[in-house]
Amino acid sequence: MNPTPEINFDDFKKVEITVGKILSAEKVPETDKLLKLSVDFGVKATTTPQISPSPTTPSVGTDTPPQAGGEEAEEPKRDIRQIISGISAYFPDPQMLVGKKCMFVTNLEPRTIKGLESNGMLFAVSTEDGKFSLLEPNREIPEGTHAK
Repeated sequence: MNPTPEINFDDFKKVEITVGKILSAEKVPETDKLLKLSVDFGVKATTTPQISPSPTTPSVGTDTPPQAGGEEAEEPKRDIRQIISGISAYFPDPQMLVGKKCMFVTNLEPRTIKGLESNGMLFAVSTEDGKFSLLEPNREIPEGTHAK
């Protein structure tokens, strides 16, 4: 096995490791190893500034019913990403992955693999004798939670 070069702690801190929930999984046609995953990483962070009412705008109490034709609050947008992963040999039925929460690297530059854009990397381990394991939280952790 070739030695992996060491990185310093500052380099390691740059890696964003996040819990994601696999929503769908399917084989990539004309490949032996690749699966296309759709993964939910929780609510997208927003950069839209909150607008506070001006001093002349009357404030509305929380017990005031919504007005007819008024705007409903939008559902927060989810961070759903496509991830291409070379784990097909371990999952002959990709549906076995649906619903699993796993660890992913989420701040990699997008990469095109067999014509499909991949926006992250699934964490998994395998041994030389063929044992394989996804890295999964050992208790219920919300999607989008970052490793510390």
